[in-house]
Amino acid sequence: MIDDIKKDARDRMGKSIEALKLNLNKIRTGRAHTSLLDNISVSYYGVDTPLNQVGSVSTPDARTLAITVFDKSMISAVEKAILTSDLGLNPSSQGTLIRIPLPPLTEERRRDLVKVVGGEIENGKIAIRNIRRDANSDIKSLNKEKEISDDEARQAEDEIQKITNEFVKQADELAAAKEKELMEI
Repeated sequence: MIDDIKKDARDRMGKSIEALKLNLNKIRTGRAHTSLLDNISVSYYGVDTPLNQVGSVSTPDARTLAITVFDKSMISAVEKAILTSDLGLNPSSQGTLIRIPLPPLTEERRRDLVKVVGGEIENGKIAIRNIRRDANSDIKSLNKEKEISDDEARQAEDEIQKITNEFVKQADELAAAKEKELMEI
């Protein structure tokens, strides 16, 4: 029973770290990366469709994204979706190809992005702590129902705390790596 609770907590904390990585990938670092456009949807015949299903996204160089649209009639809709996103990008079309130059980040914008990273990391840590709280409450309820002893409950809570510390450390390492990447010029 205790092993199931620990395994569940570890799995859920791992998923929180994966979600945190995805959220950090969406933060622009000045280098072109196809994941920057992952959360953009295009109105495709009245249905919101992910951009990667409307065209193929590539990175011809370090500061440019290129989108090859499958359907020529969708070029204006794709451009509009990119312009209305909160990424601050200006696409320009050339036939069926849309080029998106990434402007270099200013020092002030870099500092703002570091703050955004800090907020994302804190949200990830909160999710991890909530999972710890759920696991500990499961252990306490087992103890209350006399299915495990007080010593087993205390030992299980200590092990849950060790697991939590491990995942919080991973989140801190992600933060340090992303901040380093953002502050590179």
